[in-house]
Amino acid sequence: MEFLEIIENRESVRSYSNQEVEEDKLTKILEAARLAPSAANRQPWEFIIVKSKEMLEKVKQTYQRDWFYNAPLIIIVKGDKNQSWKRKDGYDSIETDLAIAMTYIILAAFDLGLATCWIGAFDESKLRRVLNLKENEVVYAITPLGYPDKNYEPKGAKDRKDLKEIVRFI
Repeated sequence: MEFLEIIENRESVRSYSNQEVEEDKLTKILEAARLAPSAANRQPWEFIIVKSKEMLEKVKQTYQRDWFYNAPLIIIVKGDKNQSWKRKDGYDSIETDLAIAMTYIILAAFDLGLATCWIGAFDESKLRRVLNLKENEVVYAITPLGYPDKNYEPKGAKDRKDLKEIVRFI
């Protein structure tokens, strides 16, 4: 599939089968994340793969939606503020760096026939406790990873603004 086709067709999936994700596909997705750019090449991230039944139960309690419970694994994109690049005016690149890595994860997953759903509305304090995070560590986003349920129907064309509305040439 061409890159633009991946972008045009990828969507957030909220219906997963319990089919296991093959290790080689997971490795390719994580390799894509590893190769993501970051400010000053600091790579302030860690990708936590939640696979064990015990940890899946704990993590799933931080985002209580029925559809979330079916995914066979969860990827957590975590960053270390002590490692991220800071601009002189105080801007911290951590969220930008982690957003790029998460984008690479979801696009690579779709390219491999897998589904994701970028989640930022998790219970942050509960997830911090589950993961036993240090003060300098932040979770930017989580996503289930798996195959769409057999009854899943893609939504189709995306509702996006026209280029003329969002591009300015000067």
